[in-house]
Amino acid sequence: MFGGKKLQQETESQVWINGINDANKLSLMAWVKETKTNLVQVNGQRKYGGPPPGWIGDAPGSGSEVFISKIPQECYENQLIPLFQSVGKLYEFRLMMTFSGLNRGFAYARYTSRRHAYAAIAALNGYEMTNGCRILVCRSTEKCEIILDGLPCMLEKLMLTSVLKELTPGVEEVFLHPSRKKSDEIMAVVKYCSHRAAALAKKSLREGSHLLYGQPLTVDWLKSELKQKLESSKPSILRDCHLVQQMCNLDGRNIDNQMVSATDCLDALCQRWKLGRPLFMIKFSSMSPCGWQRFWYRVVIPNYSTPFSGYEWVIGENLIPTEKHEKAREVVAKQILTKLDAGLSSYLLTNQQTLGLNLGHSPCWAN
Repeated sequence: MFGGKKLQQETESQVWINGINDANKLSLMAWVKETKTNLVQVNGQRKYGGPPPGWIGDAPGSGSEVFISKIPQECYENQLIPLFQSVGKLYEFRLMMTFSGLNRGFAYARYTSRRHAYAAIAALNGYEMTNGCRILVCRSTEKCEIILDGLPCMLEKLMLTSVLKELTPGVEEVFLHPSRKKSDEIMAVVKYCSHRAAALAKKSLREGSHLLYGQPLTVDWLKSELKQKLESSKPSILRDCHLVQQMCNLDGRNIDNQMVSATDCLDALCQRWKLGRPLFMIKFSSMSPCGWQRFWYRVVIPNYSTPFSGYEWVIGENLIPTEKHEKAREVVAKQILTKLDAGLSSYLLTNQQTLGLNLGHSPCWAN
């Protein structure tokens, strides 16, 4: 945090370098000292308020923030904050900065009410800051959703939500979708309570994604195009759930809307195909600081051509050994069901008349 004295110290330590805009910076320092305004510089932005002095209560809700662009690079808070305060009380003002002391041409102003934000857009959009330079002011999109792509396909929503709430505050909702990259992975859309919470989570998870899963993990904003695609797609149960349910029904078992384990469904599939009972070998290795435990697996299905093997992860921190092995078997069984999916689909489609199946009207795909 810096007032006049702190700002002078940072100038002396060459936060503002190369003699750029010296007169403007001196004017800013004088304004800071005169008005006793506190500015905080962190993560490439300089911030006033959030909350401002004397504020009591929660932060303003959605719709109270405006986005400001095309700001002349020689303009600073001593010009911008008074201008935007002239239409309503500011809760927070954030000016994006470069290391050379120039602003990056855009900022965010959050007001204490949505009404003041609308007033700022009406009054200041197109305002001429300097000769020929007009700023643009519009409603901030306030992105609150990020995506995590590259997660293990057996990862449960409740488990992931619990982990994310421990790592990143402000989690509101988590949705799971098929990965955009690999068929055996999933993507999570995580909604946060505010843009700030989402931005901090995005930064934290990008820096420490190896703690969340142990393999490269894509962390990014949920872009509007992808959001529209996800929202327009049919609500779905995972593709292999349809096949698993058909397989369990083929085995003469009635699910009756109850959850069936992947291990049981793999057994049912192997029985139907007369492949023999799957034999699991699982060896656990090191535990990550976040509670994930990696394990190696090898599964031999007696009458299937090749064994299945590889590495996977489970949350094993609070599980006793028997629970950990059961969880690992579930993860592996789901992987095998997915890999066998094409073969099972072909088999069911070829034999649906003989088996008495109506694959076009499966209850799993009902809207």
